[in-house]
Amino acid sequence: MPKITVVGLGPAGLDLVPPRAREALGAGRVYLRTARHPAAEELLAGGDGNIKSFDDLYEQAADFEELYARIVSELLAAAAAADIVYAVPGHPLVAEETVRRLRDEAPGRGIQVEILPAVSCLDTIFLALGLDPVEGLQVRDALTLRKVPLDTAQPALLLQVYSRLVAGDVKLSLLELYPPEHPVRLVRAAGLPGREAVTELPLYELDRRELDHLSSLYVPPLSRRAVPARYPLDPLVNVMAALRGPGGCPWDKEQTHKLLRRYLIEECYEVIEAIDENDMHKLQEELGDLLLQVVFHARLAEEAGRFDINAVVSGIVEKMIRRHPHVFGEVKVGTSAEVLVNWQQIKRREKETAGEEPTALGGVPRALPALLRAYKIQERAARVGFDWPDAGGAWEKVGEEARELKAAAAGGDTAAVAEELGDLLFAVVNVARFLKVEPELALAATTRKFEERFAFIEQTAAATGRSVEELSLAEMDDLWEQAKAMEKLS
Repeated sequence: MPKITVVGLGPAGLDLVPPRAREALGAGRVYLRTARHPAAEELLAGGDGNIKSFDDLYEQAADFEELYARIVSELLAAAAAADIVYAVPGHPLVAEETVRRLRDEAPGRGIQVEILPAVSCLDTIFLALGLDPVEGLQVRDALTLRKVPLDTAQPALLLQVYSRLVAGDVKLSLLELYPPEHPVRLVRAAGLPGREAVTELPLYELDRRELDHLSSLYVPPLSRRAVPARYPLDPLVNVMAALRGPGGCPWDKEQTHKLLRRYLIEECYEVIEAIDENDMHKLQEELGDLLLQVVFHARLAEEAGRFDINAVVSGIVEKMIRRHPHVFGEVKVGTSAEVLVNWQQIKRREKETAGEEPTALGGVPRALPALLRAYKIQERAARVGFDWPDAGGAWEKVGEEARELKAAAAGGDTAAVAEELGDLLFAVVNVARFLKVEPELALAATTRKFEERFAFIEQTAAATGRSVEELSLAEMDDLWEQAKAMEKLS
């Protein structure tokens, strides 16, 4: 089987490259990801014409995605003809995207990949900073910093801050999370005697310093309460604290979680109404009202010593990151259906970790509107296979339940009628699910349509000096049809 031997060049000169890796470098055709590295420079200084660098591709490629793809393509093509050695700075498995891609693609081409490790740049950086990573450290590639958000309560080390352009992008990303004066440490040439330097500077000066391919950045942590935000909640939190505090509002002071329940529900529906009306000004206002309810409940909990708004925000941030490993981790998904399957598996594991007994229908709030809750319950049952094979069975069930409701109504038993009516509504929800229509939204839209048509009847009657009560049923039916005709024209 053809083979690519991936060799780590370590953080400095060839003296830090392990013997076996040094032996591999002299045993065949060698490809360097970049010649801009002390060990690579020593190799080339030896005058061996059997060494090729990919530095020319850095100038030709439109972006790093294209660069990495071209490097991997050339390596695979070369390996198909003869075994080769691919040498990369540092450790092959630390911040080396080309190595990751090789390991993914080579087996499918019948090519073996062998990794010969080396001292990582991390080791020399840890030594230069006097840093123990066991205490907690986030390591990121500066070129892909935005892909995975930083936790500002943990220290961070950013690799490949090799130019002022990269440093400028890094600075802009970090300024969304840290204050401009936040002290950071620029590490250059870690592990190289006579060249190693650690410089402390404020974040805002990062792109004003000289940088090269051996530059990294250490970002000390912030306390969680010191974290600045682009969209701070502090003004609203402070207003709520004042309303609940001495000299505040008597009504706000009287509220409890249970008393506020109705307002939370009302605000949710007002947000939905703004969305349905496509009224962005109204949506902005209603989202504010809904956010106020969240802050209100968090304030009540804080006063009781349970949690505060920071815990609410950090909790949902951590949950969203945890439940989206396809965005913030290494999981690969191709469709939204796969995302949902993965989401449910993660939720199940979370419940098991928390000591909760997972159930197929568990977790659907009882306070949901009845149609919406029925829809969600049926979805949960369908996930485990308790479902009709197709919509035909659901349609037949609607007919069956309609007949049973008629029979119950003829019998005059009020309790039986209520039960059969519930069965019929549940069956209709099942049909809606097969048709991929949310019954709650469909009924809400129909109710609004009824209101608008009836309003037309009232307005038309008023224009003739009559009230709606004075109209005959035939007149109302005629105006109803006019309203329908006008809807088709609009």
